[in-house]
Amino acid sequence: MKTIKYLAAIVLFVAVTTVKAAPADLHSAINNVYKSYLGIKNALATDNSKAANDEAKKFTAALKDVPVSQMDAQQKAAWTKYAEKLRYDGEHISESTAIDHQREHFGSLSNNIYAVVKAFRTNDMVLYKQYCPMEKKSWLSESSTIKNPYLGKKMPDCGTTKETLKASGK
Repeated sequence: MKTIKYLAAIVLFVAVTTVKAAPADLHSAINNVYKSYLGIKNALATDNSKAANDEAKKFTAALKDVPVSQMDAQQKAAWTKYAEKLRYDGEHISESTAIDHQREHFGSLSNNIYAVVKAFRTNDMVLYKQYCPMEKKSWLSESSTIKNPYLGKKMPDCGTTKETLKASGK
């Protein structure tokens, strides 16, 4: 009985280690980047600077998990162009407690993530490109309902949907 438990523990350990060691597939990794971007957007829409910090940390971690080796030439070119810009803005949002500064970097982050979404065309969910005429800035949302990350609770529904990016699936 002791031998069976010992063998079961070894098999479980090997299985868990193998799963952790396997590189993330590109599709899942890129969608994790999109989801963490949406976390930042939702935190800013509710004026929650602390949550924006936390979500931005998840965002920069998700960027590191993207397997460049699995990209085709077009994807690699886009990733090379935008990955450092995404990291830069994500880190600034994660390190700042000033929501105005976070929103400033979110504008740049939104432009760059939009370019990545367009280049990769691997989004699992429908995304909406929305625009705030007061701030003259765009963002991506998982909902057609406007939740403005630039004006937050002051003007939560200021904006319009400019484009719908259909889910591509795998």
